[in-house]
Amino acid sequence: MQADSPEKLRNVAVAGHNDTGKTTLVSALLYAGGVTNRLLRVEDGNTLTDFDHEETERRISIGLATCFVPWQQHKINLIDCPGYHIFLGETQAGLRAADAALLAVSGVSGVEVNTEKVWTCAAEMGLPVMLHLTKMDRERADFERAVGALQQAFGRTVLPVQLPIGSEQAFAGVVDLVRQKAYRFNRDGNGKAAAVTDLADEPAPLREAAEQARSRLVEAVAETDDRLMEVYFEQGSLAQEDFEAGLRRAVARRQIFPLTASAGAHGLGPSALLDAVVAYLPSPADRTPFPATNLGGETVELTGDPAGPLAALVFKTLSDPFTGKISILRVVSGTLHSDSTVYNCRTEENERLGNLLALQGKTGSAVPRLVAGDIGGVAKLKATATGDTLASRERPLRLGWIEIAEPAMAFAVEPKAKGDEEKIGEALARLMEEDLSLRAGRDAESHEHLLYGASQQHIEIAVAKLRHRYHVDVILHPPKVHYRETIQRPAEGHGRHKKQTGGRGQFADCKIAIEPLPRGEEFAFVDQIFGGAIPQNFRPAVEKGIQDARRRGYLAGYPVVDFKVRLLDGQYHDVDSSELAFKIAGSLAFKEAMAKASPVLLEPVMKVEISTSEDFMGEIMGDLSHRRGRPQGMESKNTAQVIRAQVPMAEMLDYARVLGAMTQGRSSFHMEFSHYEEVPRQVQEKIVAEAAKHRKEEQE
Repeated sequence: MQADSPEKLRNVAVAGHNDTGKTTLVSALLYAGGVTNRLLRVEDGNTLTDFDHEETERRISIGLATCFVPWQQHKINLIDCPGYHIFLGETQAGLRAADAALLAVSGVSGVEVNTEKVWTCAAEMGLPVMLHLTKMDRERADFERAVGALQQAFGRTVLPVQLPIGSEQAFAGVVDLVRQKAYRFNRDGNGKAAAVTDLADEPAPLREAAEQARSRLVEAVAETDDRLMEVYFEQGSLAQEDFEAGLRRAVARRQIFPLTASAGAHGLGPSALLDAVVAYLPSPADRTPFPATNLGGETVELTGDPAGPLAALVFKTLSDPFTGKISILRVVSGTLHSDSTVYNCRTEENERLGNLLALQGKTGSAVPRLVAGDIGGVAKLKATATGDTLASRERPLRLGWIEIAEPAMAFAVEPKAKGDEEKIGEALARLMEEDLSLRAGRDAESHEHLLYGASQQHIEIAVAKLRHRYHVDVILHPPKVHYRETIQRPAEGHGRHKKQTGGRGQFADCKIAIEPLPRGEEFAFVDQIFGGAIPQNFRPAVEKGIQDARRRGYLAGYPVVDFKVRLLDGQYHDVDSSELAFKIAGSLAFKEAMAKASPVLLEPVMKVEISTSEDFMGEIMGDLSHRRGRPQGMESKNTAQVIRAQVPMAEMLDYARVLGAMTQGRSSFHMEFSHYEEVPRQVQEKIVAEAAKHRKEEQE
């Protein structure tokens, strides 16, 4: 469908908690709009917006997907967002590209964790929100209870613009409070209104409930505008035209949050919802200016003007080993044409566009242009990534993008098959193009491939994609903790290497002293030999031998740090001494000194910041104490409580999973390295014993 006017567009991010029926709702809207010829179902694995293999297998949304519904001469672009908190970055990206959020809430479960998170994200972006109660035909679905919970969570400005007709299995449709019409639908019909009647013709109980709800809505609309308030006081009501226009303005300004209802799985209500989206949600021309800056960092106001400066935001990348890369973008200003050249403001390179695509999930149909406000795709851009801005070289701009949360945990990945090392790197790079919350890299110390994600499930899904898409099987295991070793007291060591093999022999002798340095000083070497006990050209070899030995460790194979070595004395032979001999002697002297210097293990300690609600404070503090954590303070931040603590890294490897289970997913955390400190004796003994066992197994 070709849209030529921003006024005829609606961009809506469908978001909410997992299992509220978002993808089912989107499928019902597509069916009602005639895009599909039957109601596609998540259970059948055939929905347009859950097209990835892992999505159809697991029956959950993993990445955002776009589609559109033609309705009443409008094009409604829908962005189907995942509901699991581990994919919150995808939801934030969808909200960034939208002009409004359709917040799906289960009529059975009510307000849940991600309901609150999406609400907060939309508020931070200044987006209008329409709330939508799903599953209204299910057992225990309760409209009044859900409305009460929403108003308690988000305020009294959450107001129904529809009332349900019937409840649970008897749910048959909705009453439109604004236009005073009743819509009844055929169960499992085509989603369009089967019968429309005037409210005046409805039974008295339904009519009276609707009239009371409409009166509250009219009064709320009047309160959002001084002129309307005067009219309301004078006349006791508002003219229909003023009422509708006032409601639309109030929704756009986030003064009223309209509430609608449906049962998408059986096609009960989607056409009435489409009517509400067109009637009450803003078009790209109505929204507040999109956040943007010029290359100098100065704010630029961009409105949805097809004749304005070109600016398009790439908010999602689809990566497929067969079809290649598709960049999904929202044209914020100007008009984007097929077969044109644009300027990538991050890479400072030109990109040649091929065909522009109107996307239904992963399937696209070519369109000649995308006007300001429209959403579409373009294939095989070379240097463009998610979050990039495409503009004109004459007027480069940067559009506001989201802040990607730091990964909460990491796993080491190793290939099951030899020779797959290079394939792993290439495949992970593709996955990271598609999912910005994934990170990957090689650990410089352990040489492990590390995969970072929001949770263990997030990483396991990425591994499943590696296997299915790129035919790379990997093994996951916790990453190695980077322990260190150090000394507690000064000591001396003597190293003597003497070997006679019949010809030229090997001889070197050195004496050293070691002493502790302050934490973080790493290593120092001081030459204190006077005279020629060891020739000058052999002394660096002693240091090299000590360096090699300290990197291999003494207690458990971890590098020895924070100590100073003084080279005191030694002996040499005119013929048999060599650099190699003095390296070996230095290593032997180091080992002897370490045995006398009370060596200990050091462990990395992380600075941890946990954001939670007051309900879980006690449980979290108790868990931190079990992890040898030390609280550093607490403070209130907006509606959350923030706990700061220092916790050994070894105790945090499973924390993302445990915190999620402990708080029903209502908490998040961030951690970064703080410092090294001594490992408690009982913990050290276990680590040293495990290292000795590992060395023995390797030798066998």
